[in-house]
Amino acid sequence: MQTVNRIRTIRNAVLIALATFGTAQAGTLTIESWRVDDKTLWETVLIPAFQKKNPGIEVKFSPSAPTEYDSSLSARLAGGTAGDLIACRPFDVSLSLYKKGNLEKLDGKPGMEHFPASSKTAWQSDDGKDTFCMPMASVIHGFLYNQKIFKELNLQPPKTEAEFFKVLDTIKSNGKYAPFALGTNDQWESEQVVFSGLAGPNYWHGEEGRKALIAGKAKFTDPQFVNAFEYEAKLGKYLSKGASSQTYGDSQNQFALGKAAIYPAGSWDIGYFNDNSKIAMGAFPPPVPKAGDKCYISDHNDIGMGVNKKSKNKEDAYKFLAWLGSQEFADIYTNKVTGFFSLSDHLISVKDPVAKQMIDWRKSCSSTIRLNAQILNRGEPSMENQLWNVNAQVLNGKLAPKDAAAQIQTGFAKWYKPQQ
Repeated sequence: MQTVNRIRTIRNAVLIALATFGTAQAGTLTIESWRVDDKTLWETVLIPAFQKKNPGIEVKFSPSAPTEYDSSLSARLAGGTAGDLIACRPFDVSLSLYKKGNLEKLDGKPGMEHFPASSKTAWQSDDGKDTFCMPMASVIHGFLYNQKIFKELNLQPPKTEAEFFKVLDTIKSNGKYAPFALGTNDQWESEQVVFSGLAGPNYWHGEEGRKALIAGKAKFTDPQFVNAFEYEAKLGKYLSKGASSQTYGDSQNQFALGKAAIYPAGSWDIGYFNDNSKIAMGAFPPPVPKAGDKCYISDHNDIGMGVNKKSKNKEDAYKFLAWLGSQEFADIYTNKVTGFFSLSDHLISVKDPVAKQMIDWRKSCSSTIRLNAQILNRGEPSMENQLWNVNAQVLNGKLAPKDAAAQIQTGFAKWYKPQQ
């Protein structure tokens, strides 16, 4: 009997050791993210696609509400309970996590070779020497338009500002539709979509102007920035009555119901209209000031993925990261999360017709990011908050373009040494 018990004990010990060995080899990877809307996609499409190539590695997608993500992630990182893979917001939020020792340095890791230097900017140290998140996707800014209304009024998507204002005048004089589905109540669209995404890049020449501000070689009171505010003020004349109390949701609804001809958009809006509207849409990039001018688009880095420095399963985390850098992931994510475009160098066949129009602008226009996204939001007064307020006032006709530029420059110079 003792011999039988001894054999059972040895057998159980072997089974436990084997089980432990198996767990250590595979384990479960947990992904932290704010993209709650993507949960079904990760669970039914992305994770199974990864597991087909990497059998035995369990992956759990564990998102937090967008408004709670930053604080709850920081608490879990501090407490040692955060996931193995961390969805990264662009620029300062993720840079702070890296500086605190929460994210691995990813330079040279498998998969990173598929991303050009420009796509890594949002997840690098200021000197560009350390990359701490793999770029996943960007969003592009442009104008969506109602094809039925354009056909009815015999309009073509404009290429220059002169053509654009003729289109707007035609819609306004017809009186049947609002020229723009745009309000200023929430303010963020005034800056992130209109000023920084649509009105400005063609004037300050994208990255050239943005980097000149950082280097202290340009000021907001210079002509290229004042001209952008002036162009925005002209656009403001085509807003609906009551635009100052019109919310982002109101604008989406106005365009979705066919009550407005043009919608100043981020590409993320495409999915919303696909799901909530029956209108036929097209898209056109920000018209250039005059024929023959080089075009610039805001192709803003939006989401990346990093590895938790305290992950107990880094080997598998890096396998997952390498897959995120693959052609397969780029294809799936770009086509399933409509309006979010892979930042890799893989050739992608975009299936949604409007999303394809927007990503094709990369072939003819130079890409830039939101003007104040990198470095310029680190002092007080907050440039982001100031830009929201100032641009809403410019669109509402309550603040002159020169005064808007002066107000931003004064706040900027208070804390940023290269501007003093």
